[in-house]
Amino acid sequence: MLSEQINTLLQDACAGAFAQNRSCVRAVELFWGTLCALGRRTVSRAICAVGRQHQDWSADYKIFSRSQWDPDRLFTPVLNEYRMRYPVDQPVCVAFDDTKLAKSGRKVNSAFWQRDPLSPPFHVNFLYGLRFMHASLIFPHYRDGDFSARGYPVRFVECPAVKKPGKKATDEERAQYRKAVKTHNLSYQGLSIIKGLRSDLDRLGETQRKMIVPVDGSLCNRTILLKPLERVEIVGRCRKDASLCFPAPAGGRRKYGEERFSPEAVRKDDTVPWQTAKVHFGGAWRDIRYKEVKNVLWQRGSGLRPLRLLVVAPQPYRTSVNAKRNYRDPAYLLSTDTQSDAMTLLQCYFDRWQIEVNHREQKDTLGVGNAQVWADKSVPRQPAFAVAGYSLLLLAGLKEFGPGRPHDFVPLPKWRKKATRPSALDLITLLRKEISEAPITDFLKSNLAKNIVPYAYS
Repeated sequence: MLSEQINTLLQDACAGAFAQNRSCVRAVELFWGTLCALGRRTVSRAICAVGRQHQDWSADYKIFSRSQWDPDRLFTPVLNEYRMRYPVDQPVCVAFDDTKLAKSGRKVNSAFWQRDPLSPPFHVNFLYGLRFMHASLIFPHYRDGDFSARGYPVRFVECPAVKKPGKKATDEERAQYRKAVKTHNLSYQGLSIIKGLRSDLDRLGETQRKMIVPVDGSLCNRTILLKPLERVEIVGRCRKDASLCFPAPAGGRRKYGEERFSPEAVRKDDTVPWQTAKVHFGGAWRDIRYKEVKNVLWQRGSGLRPLRLLVVAPQPYRTSVNAKRNYRDPAYLLSTDTQSDAMTLLQCYFDRWQIEVNHREQKDTLGVGNAQVWADKSVPRQPAFAVAGYSLLLLAGLKEFGPGRPHDFVPLPKWRKKATRPSALDLITLLRKEISEAPITDFLKSNLAKNIVPYAYS
């Protein structure tokens, strides 16, 4: 049963993360309440779902504000499952991206005004909320059959901005602020998370496995690309007008070549031939065209570190069978990996789309960011707690049913007949059904099964 599988994963994850056993037990119960509750995923609704609505609720909130536990340890079962499924000779693909959680309360110290990524291109809007760095481990299920890759979150870390000093601040405070902005920005925080994830893989015995990190434009910069990281390679999407060059000829003082070119110029250059690679995306293996230029220097981005430029041609698509053919925008990729074949790097970047799917399911289905907490420790911990539950839910579905969508799930509606894998909502629906029909423990039977529906809107 799916409920038995996820119950085992939750207990293993909490046992490795929490210092006290009583906190571990309470955390497992809150995981169940967060996953199975109806409506908004607030802490109070999770408390009602597990049947403690008539008891003192302070202990449940203290799980996030006072208890000693490490949120990163909750994702260890995902790393262990990846190690068992895929051989050592294959690299680990970990997609990184930042995401924002909107907040309305003014008591959250780390919330700040930031650019809304959903604003139209002709008018920039602002959003008040939190900023998190999200890392998803890509499971290449297409190696096991006709399945799409899937991202399983392994990190969800808050990356707040440095507070700007007020009008009455001293010159020393303003100088410290200017210094902190350069050393505590999003890029440096993302670099720290990449190093931490690499250390965790080494701690689990994966010292020989290389890690490939596909990123978007926000992390494709000098901070990430300049200094090499041991057994870590970056594949980032750059601007089409980035100023690139080749190394200067030996024998002179010049280090960068005089001739400059842009990725867009390479795409339009007929002297650089197009090549073809077979990549899995959109549920099928497809042939894509790309151009490759090696030993490229980006003076403002990577200094003297040689990079590899990959220009991906616009991909055709149709909105319907009889519609005309449209084309997507081209992609310009810069990679620090000069040894791997181009198809491996392209596949990793195309698989990066799975992290966007994770963002949608976490916010829409799991309600990450709905909890109304404002304690300094609770603000970064509670969203990471909810994302860990989402990751373990996906992992339980993989261990129980495999990467596909068998007939154990409820029948799909007519507009989703072609779905080949279960969504997070499919897994939660099946989990609620198992709990209501066949409770597996006294805890689930006496509390959770009775309280999900009656306290859905409390």
